[in-house]
Amino acid sequence: MKVLDAVATARALPWRQLLEALEQTLADQAAGHVQVPERWVLPVSSATSWFLMPAWLTPPAPDLAAIKLITYAAGNGVHGLPAILGDVIVMRASTGERLALLEGPTVTARRTAAVSLLAARRLAPLPTGPLLVLGTGVQALSHVQAFTEALGVDEVWVGGRTQASAQAFAQNLHQQGLYAEPVTDLSAALARCPMVVTATSAKAICLGGHVRDDAFVAAIGAFSPQMIELDPALTRDIARRGQVVLDSAAARHEAGDLIAAGLDLAALPTLGDAPARRDGGPVLFKSCGSALWDLAAARCVADRLFFNTAGTGRH
Repeated sequence: MKVLDAVATARALPWRQLLEALEQTLADQAAGHVQVPERWVLPVSSATSWFLMPAWLTPPAPDLAAIKLITYAAGNGVHGLPAILGDVIVMRASTGERLALLEGPTVTARRTAAVSLLAARRLAPLPTGPLLVLGTGVQALSHVQAFTEALGVDEVWVGGRTQASAQAFAQNLHQQGLYAEPVTDLSAALARCPMVVTATSAKAICLGGHVRDDAFVAAIGAFSPQMIELDPALTRDIARRGQVVLDSAAARHEAGDLIAAGLDLAALPTLGDAPARRDGGPVLFKSCGSALWDLAAARCVADRLFFNTAGTGRH
């Protein structure tokens, strides 16, 4: 079994190949060759939850399974630790043979951004931006990396919990060769940016007001019924004027942003339903995460490290 640290895990998940694995896995799901049980969320302590997220492919799809075991502790920052810690185990479904142990937070960051990237490619009217990102953590950075490298976004505006955090994040992006500026006026930033990502800790509403008719909003920070990033009035306005798409069916009972807005979640399409891009109106892509996306990441790693083509055979 190969053990990949954070750097090696990121290297094994390049955006183009990860997108291909996502599309292949969605196609297998549509054909009935994917099993994705509901994720278990177990309280380990008053401040920490344990997430168990298994998924596997069934014949004639490649012989592959994955399970992510991570802890989420929102208050870890005060201890100098990331909020998410854990691993993803990649194995052969038919034998249980372990192939790789991946660094869980890196998988989560890469595959979440790649799913938003796939949604933007399918649904965003103006995917090249400019981009407004609200949040200055790992997910914010992974989304900026994905959108600049794979969509060609070359202008980024940053909103943080404080002006200092936004300035520091923008400066970091600037040092990487990107045009990035901290947001001083959210309304002005929303008027300028057709691409918006909310990637906060989801303890409070971070986005309200009015988005452009050609806006694409990827809301990824809130992943439970109790969490929220979007003003319910904004969520309802986007649903009225445009389109709301879920990353997976599980979001129908996990998306706090949409529950708070009182939307009919049962009627909302998922990314796998391949909704058509509409000519008018904004798009809200609500992502809560799914073991399906971890399975796609595992597939990307297996294709690169173990299988000859599309995960169908051994080296």
